[in-house]
Amino acid sequence: MEANPRGIPKAPFVENVEDHVSEQEPVEIVLRKFQEAVAKYKFMEVNMLQRKRNLDAKIPEIRKTLEMVQFLQSQASKEDETKEIETLYELNDTLYATAKIQPTGKVCLWLGANVMLEYPVEEAADLLKTKLESALKTLKNTEEDLAYLRDQITTMEVNTARVYNWDVKQRRLARAKAETESKE
Repeated sequence: MEANPRGIPKAPFVENVEDHVSEQEPVEIVLRKFQEAVAKYKFMEVNMLQRKRNLDAKIPEIRKTLEMVQFLQSQASKEDETKEIETLYELNDTLYATAKIQPTGKVCLWLGANVMLEYPVEEAADLLKTKLESALKTLKNTEEDLAYLRDQITTMEVNTARVYNWDVKQRRLARAKAETESKE
C-alpha cells in the first residue's frame, strides 16, 4: 500500500464502483469501511493540528531564547567583562522587572519536565539552533502531512459518495425492472 514519507497510507480512488462492490463485499460493508477510513484520517488530522499548534507556540519561544543567548554571547565576547547589562525580564505574561547582570559566559536553559541545565553560552546557542532547525523541519513535515491528509479525506468522501450514488442508481434500476416485470 502506498504511503507518504511519514507512513500515512494513501486512500485508494475507486475508478469503477462495480469492480469494487461485489457479492462478498456488499455496498453497506464498503460504505462502512470508507467511513472508518475517513474517521481514521480525521483522527490523524486532529493530532496533526494539535502538533502544529504546539510547534507554532514553541518556535517563537526558541527564537526569542536564541536571540537572548546570542546577545549574551556578543556581550561576553567584548573586552570589558566587568560592565553590567541592564535589562527587563519577564516575570509573567504582563509583568516585567529590571535587572543588572554581569556577563558570565554561562546561561541556564529550561529543557522541559521542570529541568534546567547550565551551559556555556556558545554551547547553548548551538543547542538552540539545532532545536530551532528541528522544530522548523517538524513544522514543515506536519504542514505537508495536513495537506496530504486533507487530500485523502477528500478522496475517501468522494469514494463514499460515488458508491452511495451507484447503490441508489442500482436500486432504482431494480425497482423499475421489478415494476415492468409485474406489469407483464
